[in-house]
Amino acid sequence: METRATRIGLGALTALVLCFLYVPIAIICLYAFNASNVQSWPIPGLTTKWFSPAIHDEAMQQALWLSLKAGGLATGIALVLGSMAAFGVHRFRFFGRESVSFLLVLPIALPGIITGMALNSFFVFWSANFGLFTVVVGHATFCVVVVYNNVLARLRRVPGSLGEASADLGASGLQTFRYVTLPTISTALISGAVLAFALSFDEVIVTTFTAGAANTLPLWIFGNIRLGQELPQVNAIVLIVLAVTVVPVALAQRLSRESGILRTE
Repeated sequence: METRATRIGLGALTALVLCFLYVPIAIICLYAFNASNVQSWPIPGLTTKWFSPAIHDEAMQQALWLSLKAGGLATGIALVLGSMAAFGVHRFRFFGRESVSFLLVLPIALPGIITGMALNSFFVFWSANFGLFTVVVGHATFCVVVVYNNVLARLRRVPGSLGEASADLGASGLQTFRYVTLPTISTALISGAVLAFALSFDEVIVTTFTAGAANTLPLWIFGNIRLGQELPQVNAIVLIVLAVTVVPVALAQRLSRESGILRTE
């Protein structure tokens, strides 16, 4: 039985971990309202004057739009390819299956700089024009892994008897997938999509090698953060992105149940 001292100790450790994770984020959010363009402590005053120039910055808007398009397209590709790969590896027994699974997971384990350099060399070899297409391909290489892992883990937890029972009741393969398999793996797809989009949206290293002259939002932030005069605007954009990012995560949690079935109420 846990003693009172144990509960207090675990609570204190949990609080320390939460502080370690969220205090830096809280500081950035506070600096977004800093009246001075110099990041010093204590803050001399609070203001919202940095938000308007940051939001209306044309370069930032173009970078944000490119990040949204790249993230959406990479996530869509990852959902299709990752799910197909997970079903293929889970449903069929064939020689080298574990090797195929290892090769599918490998891209996310490789250092980003290696992946970026490899993709850059590949695109240069084929004389591809760097831009949205190359960024999407680069991001899809690791987004596929996220969806593949999530779907495969869920499929391994789903008893095969569900599909067999559906077939015994006269359902076709498409009906079984629509009414049995898809609802069962729905939360894995949602969480995989949210994580894949998040990874794509804030990717820097691979994007540096595949974007060419284009700028995604992380590249815009990385470029402007080195300019001291632009730090307040960068902090304002970070705060806005952080606030918007909470929405899909909360929505995904609301839509899903612990069992993996979408909410219907």
